[in-house]
Amino acid sequence: MIRLPWNKQKKRNTGNGGKRQAPNSAKERFEDEPITGNIEETISRLRDSFDYSDDFIIRRFLVMGEVPAVVCYFPPLTDGGHQEALKSFMTIGNRMDDAPERSGALKKMLLNDYLFSSDGRTETQLQIVIEELLNGSTVVHVEGMEEAFVFCTRNIEKRSINQPETEQVIRGPREGFIENLMTNISLIRYRLQTPDLRIKINKLGKYTRTCIGVCYIHGIVDPSLVEEVQRRLSLIEIDGIIDSGYVEQFIEDNHYSPFPQIQITERPDKAVASLLEGRVIILVDGSPIALIAPAVFNQFYQTSEDYAERFLLVSFIRLARLLALLFSLSFPALYVAVISFNPELIPTEFAVAVAGGRAGVPFPAVVEVLVMEISMEVLREATIRLPQQVGGALSIVGVLVVGQAAVAAGFVSPITVVIIALTTIGSFATPAYNAALALRLLRFPIIIISGMFGLYGVMVGLIVINNHLLSLKSFGVPYLSPIVPGNFEAMKDTVFRAPLWWMKRRPNMLHPRDHTRVGTESFNKLEHTKQSTLDPRKAGNKETGGSNGQSASNNGDSGGQRSD
Repeated sequence: MIRLPWNKQKKRNTGNGGKRQAPNSAKERFEDEPITGNIEETISRLRDSFDYSDDFIIRRFLVMGEVPAVVCYFPPLTDGGHQEALKSFMTIGNRMDDAPERSGALKKMLLNDYLFSSDGRTETQLQIVIEELLNGSTVVHVEGMEEAFVFCTRNIEKRSINQPETEQVIRGPREGFIENLMTNISLIRYRLQTPDLRIKINKLGKYTRTCIGVCYIHGIVDPSLVEEVQRRLSLIEIDGIIDSGYVEQFIEDNHYSPFPQIQITERPDKAVASLLEGRVIILVDGSPIALIAPAVFNQFYQTSEDYAERFLLVSFIRLARLLALLFSLSFPALYVAVISFNPELIPTEFAVAVAGGRAGVPFPAVVEVLVMEISMEVLREATIRLPQQVGGALSIVGVLVVGQAAVAAGFVSPITVVIIALTTIGSFATPAYNAALALRLLRFPIIIISGMFGLYGVMVGLIVINNHLLSLKSFGVPYLSPIVPGNFEAMKDTVFRAPLWWMKRRPNMLHPRDHTRVGTESFNKLEHTKQSTLDPRKAGNKETGGSNGQSASNNGDSGGQRSD
């Protein structure tokens, strides 16, 4: 097939009654098109791609005083490295008496003897050159060479590494991912200093060409998991990837489930812990949120701080989180069911107080709870979207003033306000925002069916949710693992967290290649070799020569003030 020039292609690419269609991307126009030795042709092709961009620079110069060349770059994307590359080419003539012939010897001489950049290389495809220019590289093409020199000079302004906003901890690292992909990779490599850490870079998006980093530990992860992740990524066809959420929606197993099947995190330490378990981390350039695959339900009420504190305290806190999770899902529905259908279940004294509070309320309990729930969701959304200085004041005004005014006006009862407040607090106890959002969404249908069928409707709703959770999978891993199907080794890190020295093996549900996580005899050796080196019964005897657990009579001390 004969490839037409771009200006002729524009005339042919018409349709819909002769109307001109949008031009194709540079990738499609110059796919598999090589670079020729004529720099004028290269300049013409690049201008066809970037002619309407005022920030694209093309500068002609001479190599060794007589060989024409051209340098191309985008100043907003470079860090001034294009100046060093240009200086390397332009000062060669001052160091040589005679220019060499325009042949392969010129390329070798430039790369090996005269170019200062440590990452300079050559490319033969025009498509790759265009992508490198858009990525912030500087491209130099010398007359007579069928290759272009590419120098990495990218410098994108980025924010500093700060504490993650959505995953606060009391004890643990304070570093969080940022939008720059290379910085995020460096944060992971800083904690995983092993050659087995592998990073595979993919580019997705027809126009954005966003870099997607797939991270895993060779020798731990199941190779079939890496292959499946790469296969799903390769099938994504979209004009642009703006955030990691775009990737998540494409590669998850069940697109219609409210529950997330891929975990998200801003914490490098959490990402490294997942890699050590045999999972895969997906990093997206331009997004501070990393994706962890596969994910199971129990990951969403755990935090990285759980493994830094003592296991007894963490087990209690984790159980409290799980109870708050169930509390936020079912408590309003149980209240509606009991008030509307089974008031005899309420103790007599409490029933009198509830009846007194509901006296004068014109709405049934289900409408009352739904109105309050919707109001809380609107208030929560408004608090998030407003500026920080105003958002805090709005939350206080909304909760105190509006709530008290609604009770005084007789729209809602005081007990309903208490129920909704406790439910909202319980939803905040779930560490994962996307999992808490799913529970907030499911709360509404359960309230509705509880208002229609009472406690029977609540149980049916919970059974339906449980059956849905049992049907979910994340890259083939059952969503309720290791509870269903049961695995005793992995159950040590579910509702309760066992001591670290008990969790000797990695989760079997991930099929890791290396199962051992903790040395079999390491804890036993540590326990049996501990010495009380500063025990006063021993330390004093060694110093003063005492025996039978007692120091010498004076112990080197006259009984008065110590003098050194």
